[in-house]
Amino acid sequence: MSVTAPAMPAGPTTGDLPPAPVSPMEQFATFRAVLWRDLFVTSRELVGFLAQVFFQPLFMLLIFGKVLADLGYASNDFANVLLPGVIALNAFLIGLENTALPMVMDFSYTREIEDRLLSPMSIPLVALEKIVFGAIRGLIAGLVLIPVGMLMLGVSWPWSALLPVTGILLAGSLVGAAMGLTFGTLVPPQLIQIMFTVIMTPLMFTGASQFPLLAIGGLPWFQVICALNPLTYVSEGMRAVVAPNGVESVPLWICLSVLAGVFVFFTTVGVRGFMRRAMD
Repeated sequence: MSVTAPAMPAGPTTGDLPPAPVSPMEQFATFRAVLWRDLFVTSRELVGFLAQVFFQPLFMLLIFGKVLADLGYASNDFANVLLPGVIALNAFLIGLENTALPMVMDFSYTREIEDRLLSPMSIPLVALEKIVFGAIRGLIAGLVLIPVGMLMLGVSWPWSALLPVTGILLAGSLVGAAMGLTFGTLVPPQLIQIMFTVIMTPLMFTGASQFPLLAIGGLPWFQVICALNPLTYVSEGMRAVVAPNGVESVPLWICLSVLAGVFVFFTTVGVRGFMRRAMD
């Protein structure tokens, strides 16, 4: 009588093996590739992007900086207060909008976010790429407005201010993009338009973009409201670098410290919200 040897248990198949871990260098390479793709898409939509960048701030500079000054309702020195604030406003809002709105579309309509989540990159890194991309667009929006605003209002800044101005605009764009990630992941898609109406207007008019924060000391209640707006510290940081001596502004180190804290807070909340939406 023949004896049959007991069958050996089958080894794990290729499909049963866990995916190989992705090294940090590979994740960083994927991060750069995804970021470069987003920037390339922006170059293909340049006309629409420039319209978004220039339309609103140019009308604000025209009305507040030119028309009111020519009519005698604003002094000629008001341009030195207005231009840094409007540039800060543009960088901040473009960073916020270009992060929040695509986030809502990715999670609800186009579902493009699924392709990003399948890439060899951790989920928090996907969220950070959204922040970096929105911040780059915000930085570009602020920088390209500088020469146009100077020409329109007849304002001149020293070349030595270019590097500090770029740093402040980058900080403001990063904060705006981090807030956009938070709003885009926490606000339901059907409420996003209401959110922009309810949040964007107060952000615009309490961000000290048309006036220095320290100049409204006679309205302490309004000064407190403006001090709670992160945009205020982008506007004040710009004035601390480029405004003439007669314009009193919040010290630059305070502005940068507040922006750093706000960025960490909203990035943490936004990444957590992004991960929760990605897991749904």
